[in-house]
Amino acid sequence: MRIGISVISHEGQSIWENGMGQNVLFLARLLQRVAFVEQVVLIDVGALHAMPPQVDLPSLGLSLVRAEDVTHSIDVAIELAGALPTEWLDYFRACGGRAVYMCVGQPHVGLIEPIVFADSRGSFHRADRCDEVWLLPKDEAFLPLTRTLHRCPAHVVPYLWSPLFLAQRVAEVEAEGHRFGHAPRAGAGWRVAIFEPNISVVKTCTVPMLICDEAYRADPASVASMQVLNALHMKDHPTLLFLANSLDLVQQHKATFHGRHDFAGFMVQHADAVVAHQWQNEQNYSHLDALYGSYPLVHNAPWLREAGYYYPDFDILEGAAQLQRALRGHDAQIDDYRARAQRVFDAIDPANPANVDAYAARLAALAADGVAAR
Repeated sequence: MRIGISVISHEGQSIWENGMGQNVLFLARLLQRVAFVEQVVLIDVGALHAMPPQVDLPSLGLSLVRAEDVTHSIDVAIELAGALPTEWLDYFRACGGRAVYMCVGQPHVGLIEPIVFADSRGSFHRADRCDEVWLLPKDEAFLPLTRTLHRCPAHVVPYLWSPLFLAQRVAEVEAEGHRFGHAPRAGAGWRVAIFEPNISVVKTCTVPMLICDEAYRADPASVASMQVLNALHMKDHPTLLFLANSLDLVQQHKATFHGRHDFAGFMVQHADAVVAHQWQNEQNYSHLDALYGSYPLVHNAPWLREAGYYYPDFDILEGAAQLQRALRGHDAQIDDYRARAQRVFDAIDPANPANVDAYAARLAALAADGVAAR
């Protein structure tokens, strides 16, 4: 079986601009381990026809191609990080190929936000353009919605992550003289970073800001500063200004609002801990980046309940309590913290045989329902 996975290239791209670019490569690396997969290629649907500078395709055993060049040389096309042309998909499927839409964003929000918010950009393609949809475990609740919307079977496939790209970036910042990873700050409050992207209601800075402020009001020595990233596009919004100006941390000049930064580059210079929040979108690479560096991660992702410092739902009081708990005891239990994080990493590793087997089974079922090879 030969497989193509969509990517989208553009000027100034970086592997850190969103999680989809990394997801493509983690999936490709896994599929290369499936016994009956002969080849995996990346189908570029963008304008640059080049991968981000952090990606060395030859070392990964991958090549970048155009859809029209592989119409008759791949068996399965997986649309992941860029929309494949509908006309090409129609022809590809008419020739016996199988098409999968792998939806890694939250499907309900992706559908409804462009409708509700006038300035929210979305896309909707013809409903019957693929043979199967794959969702991540975080979105299992949306299987019925997905099946109905796309008029084809929908299945959950394993979530994947590897420290491959983070380790590369860590090597770069450490070569510049910085140190990545948790370091004790005896007698000092933490500089807390909030990395939510603030482009959808599922991942915003509002709850983490309130958690930080609650912790600060309970104990001003616990939070030295609050660093809010990905916020410059909102800095003049009246509601954000009202919220921010109501916080003690802002009134005491202990809050800073930033634009976009990569995780490692920012943490080594400006922060010691991370507070995160998600709403029905619990699997996020930024959480894993924090755990990889053994940084205290205060989060509400149920699948990571055994790692980091968990608070449920929108429980700001518990989130603040977890932040203070981490400040008091993180250094003393760092070995256990790392062990719990490693169990998470092992479970989602693209090389984990259970993950390889799950994708192999999905591909086998897809082929059995159509044409296995051409």
